[in-house]
Amino acid sequence: MAKEQAKQFIDGSMDTEVGRLVVEQRLATPEEVQECREIQKQGSDPMQRSLAELLVDRGCVTVRQIHRLKETIEDSRKASNIPGYVLRAKLGAGAMATVFRARQVSLDRDVAIKILPRRLSENADYVERFYREGRAAGALNHPNIVQAIDVGEGGGYHYFVMELVEGHTVYDELAEGKVFSEDEALDITIQVAKALKHAHDRGLIHRDVKPKNIMITPDRVAKLADMGLAREADDVKLAQAEKGRAFGTPYYISPEQIRGEINIDFRADVYSLGATFYHMVTGRVPFEGATPAAVMHKHLKEPLVPPDHVNTSLSAGIGEIIEVMMAKDREQRYGSTADLLVDLEAVRRGEAPPLARRRIDHDVLDRLSSGEGNDADIGQAETVVVHEASPSHMTAFILLAGALALSLLFNLFLLMN
Repeated sequence: MAKEQAKQFIDGSMDTEVGRLVVEQRLATPEEVQECREIQKQGSDPMQRSLAELLVDRGCVTVRQIHRLKETIEDSRKASNIPGYVLRAKLGAGAMATVFRARQVSLDRDVAIKILPRRLSENADYVERFYREGRAAGALNHPNIVQAIDVGEGGGYHYFVMELVEGHTVYDELAEGKVFSEDEALDITIQVAKALKHAHDRGLIHRDVKPKNIMITPDRVAKLADMGLAREADDVKLAQAEKGRAFGTPYYISPEQIRGEINIDFRADVYSLGATFYHMVTGRVPFEGATPAAVMHKHLKEPLVPPDHVNTSLSAGIGEIIEVMMAKDREQRYGSTADLLVDLEAVRRGEAPPLARRRIDHDVLDRLSSGEGNDADIGQAETVVVHEASPSHMTAFILLAGALALSLLFNLFLLMN
């Protein structure tokens, strides 16, 4: 049965590619492949089986593995007309594109090539988005961003060549049930924040920051990938065309993206990175729901459960940073990606996050001054005076002290009379 399945999946015309791929993907050893080739050469096999059949018969590979090899070979053959590149193996496939490992002949190096399927190549919107991704990535040059190399069309296929990153994604680790330590999550978040700052400084917003788009190398270097939804912040024409449409991933999308607002800016990326940070340190997404619509509704309306309430081992600083990053009103988030980095690096040094702390303190004082504060706010206000002596805080303290003094004088007056 296995032989029949193998023969159905792959024939002898693919022997050369099969031999190379099973060794490259470590499905079989070079010696095992050579033994099967010797059987073919000697003519001692009356059934004249293909290399794939022989490898399956000898238990070197499975039928399922041979099936996947066939898909890789067929895709590679279809896209083999891309000039200057030799496709080696399929790395992944999605609804929008297939990604291959390839060899760049001119520089003798391995790269990754994203290829747009033929069925989408006839859709002008998909083609434009594909090239927009290439242009956006090509405008950036940062060690924490997957580097763009080339974009073009060959043999009827549109392709985008990029740096090949050996490793896996943050999502892969989360899917295995990992909860990141505070230090490890901080390190990754700082690297991605630096990548975003580089993009934001050049007028680009990513719009799809999430664990699946953060690659981790064996040396634990984080690289932001997939600029498929990236756009220039001042691209009014594109913003108008996308008005009212929610672009992003439900678990990590910002409220303004959900609403389909026109003037999306860097703060949408700050929110999505905050949601990713939350997932890393708690092991769960900020908001869950039965449907994408239910999740997005919670991003809009439901208060965030502080991350240090979910993982009580977290420092207060981490919780404060994430709460500012994920403020539903973007005016309450960080004023720039550089400001975010100030707080992240302060907490990594073991210090309090000065900017997040200041924002939270102002909120507490606002509630106290409006008469909406509670006992917890009063206790926190005492801390405000200790760690922050800004003019606004001193004014609040003086007013509070004056009120207490007047109250004491009034009580003394009553006692004396």
